[in-house]
Amino acid sequence: MIHTFSISSSPAANLKTNLHAYTPTITISTNTNFLVDNCTRKITSPQIKKWVIQSSDNPTVVITSPPDDAAIIESASSVVRKFYQGINRRDLVSVETLIAENCVYEDLIFPRPFVGRQAILEFFMKFIDAISTDLQFAIDDISEEDTSAIGVTWHLEWKGKTFPFSKGCSFYRLEVVNGQRQIVYGRDSVEPAIKPGETALVAIRGVAWLLQKFPNLADWL
Repeated sequence: MIHTFSISSSPAANLKTNLHAYTPTITISTNTNFLVDNCTRKITSPQIKKWVIQSSDNPTVVITSPPDDAAIIESASSVVRKFYQGINRRDLVSVETLIAENCVYEDLIFPRPFVGRQAILEFFMKFIDAISTDLQFAIDDISEEDTSAIGVTWHLEWKGKTFPFSKGCSFYRLEVVNGQRQIVYGRDSVEPAIKPGETALVAIRGVAWLLQKFPNLADWL
């Protein structure tokens, strides 16, 4: 499909005399066909294109594309999906490039976060050594829109069947490092095997009461 766009903006008052110098920008969405130099061209990744109005009498819109070998930065959701795929394959070599050197990873069943790529890889090496290759992560849902923050819900499966007490949700923050989008922070929250139910609310209410009565206890938190 060929799409036609109209561009509206508020350029300088002398635009008519200097129209060739006016170069607004527009964002092109994924997988859209455009007519470029009388040929249909598919834009295969989100890119910023320059639109140049060449003449006030016969306005023409021209798309200037980056070189064919220009680096295309992966989406955040694609990086996170590859992260889980690498863990499922027990392929930490592929996972290594997805994690930033100074990444911080929190698994809330551990008392302290894992800091740095090497510490995180060592943790996952212990993880995959401790469980069978038949136990795999399965993504239930993943956010797609944000380029820097991703939420994931997941569970574990044993030979395609849901493993008990294995539901979890994770959050990842990503940044572009040396032209590659990498995970700089991660947090996992896993379904507990023992579920206290309303007892947890009682415990929270009790702790809150103690803090109200003895404010200095907050220094121990």
